[in-house]
Amino acid sequence: LLMLATLRLSEKFILLLILSAFITLCFGAFFFLPDNSKHKRFDFGLEDVLIPHIESEKEARHRTQPGLPDIKRRNPQNRVSHLCNTETSAKRATYLCQPGNPVYMMKHAWDSYRQYGWGHNELKPIAKKGHSTNIFGNSQMGATIVDALDTLYIMGLHDEFKDGQEWIEQNLDFSVNAEVSVFEVNIRFIGGLLAAYYLSGQEVFKVKAVQLAEKLLPAFNTPTGIPWAMVNLKSGVGRNWGWASAGSSILAEFGTLHMEFVHLTYQTGNPAYYQKVMHIRKLLAKMDRPNGLYPNYLNPRTGRWGQHHTSVGGLGDSFYEYLLKAWLMSDKTDSEARKTYDDAIEAIERHLIRKSNGGLTFIGEWKNGHLERKMGHLTCFAGGMFALGADGSPDDKAGHYLQLGAEIAHTCHESYDRTVLKLGPEAFKFDSGLEAVAVRQNEKYYILRPEVIETYWYMWRFTHDPKYRQWGWEAVQAIDKYCRVSGGFSGVKDVYSSNPTYDDVQQSFFLAETLKYLYLLFSSDELLPLENWVFNTEAHPLPVLHLGNITLPGSETQR
Repeated sequence: LLMLATLRLSEKFILLLILSAFITLCFGAFFFLPDNSKHKRFDFGLEDVLIPHIESEKEARHRTQPGLPDIKRRNPQNRVSHLCNTETSAKRATYLCQPGNPVYMMKHAWDSYRQYGWGHNELKPIAKKGHSTNIFGNSQMGATIVDALDTLYIMGLHDEFKDGQEWIEQNLDFSVNAEVSVFEVNIRFIGGLLAAYYLSGQEVFKVKAVQLAEKLLPAFNTPTGIPWAMVNLKSGVGRNWGWASAGSSILAEFGTLHMEFVHLTYQTGNPAYYQKVMHIRKLLAKMDRPNGLYPNYLNPRTGRWGQHHTSVGGLGDSFYEYLLKAWLMSDKTDSEARKTYDDAIEAIERHLIRKSNGGLTFIGEWKNGHLERKMGHLTCFAGGMFALGADGSPDDKAGHYLQLGAEIAHTCHESYDRTVLKLGPEAFKFDSGLEAVAVRQNEKYYILRPEVIETYWYMWRFTHDPKYRQWGWEAVQAIDKYCRVSGGFSGVKDVYSSNPTYDDVQQSFFLAETLKYLYLLFSSDELLPLENWVFNTEAHPLPVLHLGNITLPGSETQR
């Protein structure tokens, strides 16, 4: 009997021990499990805040062309002022109604331009007046308005979008005596107008894009068909930059016309646009390439390469991007473009991509047989390009290229993280013990560039690794802290200085690219899905052409 009582006492003790352990475990979990609130600072909670409202069926019927994706467009009421009213939920108030949010930054940039630089190409936010550079000649063509249109639309800023549309309808005139950059006007104006047309369905944007394209066509009147860098919109006279090697045209400029010109042919039925860019591709295919690399300079008179300088950054960058995107935009039917891209990337990996002593993967520049261990901010777009091109790469190398994209993203994040302002320099070295750090004073500036954030966005879309949103949040905080001024946003001259001076320029690409990529980084994948949209090099989304039985004029040999 005593033995039975002892056993019952032991059972009670064991039960008490189990209960105590359970309570301790729960208590410990409450204190030691990760605090999700810490992650909200870079997650934003935007997937249920910034996703667009869908327009009614009636509003969506503007598009009758076959083969284009369904376009999700925003309710005009979905504006910042509406989101931040007294009825706004605590979650929205926390993340939307404060500085540092991409929508609010866009509002500040646009409103400042509207107040101080309206109609000018860009804005001087310190001086609070208009600004222009030689890429737009001496004209006032409202570059910021055209470049920002699709970002305004995607963000749901429809009143602002309408203001821009009205200016374009009433004031945008291309019959001006102005010498402009063919490349810059193509990617910013034609790309921006086409994207605005595809998103909104407003015919005026297509009409203006075609009018401008006609003004650019005389630039192709060269002995080789390689266009001049600049053309006078009134006279049609073209020429090249005086500093370019021996009067050469530049690879990234004449190689970054394909997306927009194919869409122009698709919209108008005029084969001239398509034929111009296909002629460039055929000419390049016949040329010898040193080590399989494309030099950055080509003489439009002789058809010969200029100085043997190859870069995936400035002067070369978007040529490679457009080879890949020509394939994607064709619904993956333009196999010639894909093969040219794959061959180019193979040569780049063999000759330009290296690992530093500290383990950072970088893309150097080839100059006359020598690899310069320097990488530019512009080159940082390549991480996103490698990720975008991973699917469809030869020899089952998709995983390899996705990893390469991740390594470039990491290197470019380091270039930001190793500065005082947490903003990346224009160029950074990998020698003499210095890695991912700018050496020269004229390479320490940040001019609101988008390329690093662009790569974060592509890497996020393909991996959903939260570090890319974390890195994007670091960047958006730094931009808002150090580049925001009362009259807009300005670039800074030294990212290593705790007291930076401003360059006093609000670049149009800040509204077109940097803020758009930040917004998309914290939005749902359902917003502009990559299977339906391809972004031009100025971040203007153009739809994939699911051509089916439709054939582009002159393209029979390509299908």
